[in-house]
Amino acid sequence: MNPEVWSQFIRENWLVIVIALVLLFAVVNIVKTMLKWAIVVVIVVGLFIYSGVTMDQIGNAVNQVADGTVSTLKKEAQEVMLKEAQEAVYTSGGDGTFTITTPNLEVKGSAAEDKVEVVFRGVSLGKWSVTDTTKTFIDEARKQAGK
Repeated sequence: MNPEVWSQFIRENWLVIVIALVLLFAVVNIVKTMLKWAIVVVIVVGLFIYSGVTMDQIGNAVNQVADGTVSTLKKEAQEVMLKEAQEAVYTSGGDGTFTITTPNLEVKGSAAEDKVEVVFRGVSLGKWSVTDTTKTFIDEARKQAGK
């Protein structure tokens, strides 16, 4: 994914790139079905394969972006936990389960487990181990419920 390699590829294959772009615009503007997006994907993947980029490299780039995004969301969710702990609404399920909701978070778990399910702004961030931050958030929500 070296910029010099891409620059060299573009200089050597500018005509192929222009033809691919024209085809993409034609397909997007003319075809009105789901087939349109299949054709677009085939053209883009074909261009990448023609450039020498392997599917493994594309997969690795996608995974890096996804991991970075999830990591950023988790960090932001932890910050929001601390800020919104005073607004948290604690609901007990009676069987040891609980749900804590704030304007941006929803945390579900069980007193018997060391993991909780976290939903941040409508996006599930999966099951988290109960860390100090999470424990503080749960304790603060319980205090708010006891008032």
